[in-house]
Amino acid sequence: MTMPTIPQPTYYIFKCEQSSPPGMPKPSCVSETTRSLFNHIGQTLMQKGLMGPVQLIRTSCLGRCQQGPVMLVVGEKERFMYVGLTEDKISQIIDEHIVGGKPVQEYLIPEQFWGEPQPLA
Repeated sequence: MTMPTIPQPTYYIFKCEQSSPPGMPKPSCVSETTRSLFNHIGQTLMQKGLMGPVQLIRTSCLGRCQQGPVMLVVGEKERFMYVGLTEDKISQIIDEHIVGGKPVQEYLIPEQFWGEPQPLA
């Protein structure tokens, strides 16, 4: 029996869902005011018919807590970290980057916090 091929997503969206306990010195990507962002991404992708070509993944800390809430958009040859997310920003990112293919520069992590990948050796 041969397995059918399953197409790969065009984009993966990793949304940080890290929530720190109250009183922790490190900020959190999920708080009372940002708890709905993951669902907003999913609903927007569904409304636009993008589930499948875009895979939404709930993840823990992406290591950029001071700029949260954050999400990482990964395409075939690209990685973009979006910071300071709101529902409006997410909607614009989906329209302009995911659908339109043009990253939304004003919401990307500042270069000093997002350098080149570290070598493995």
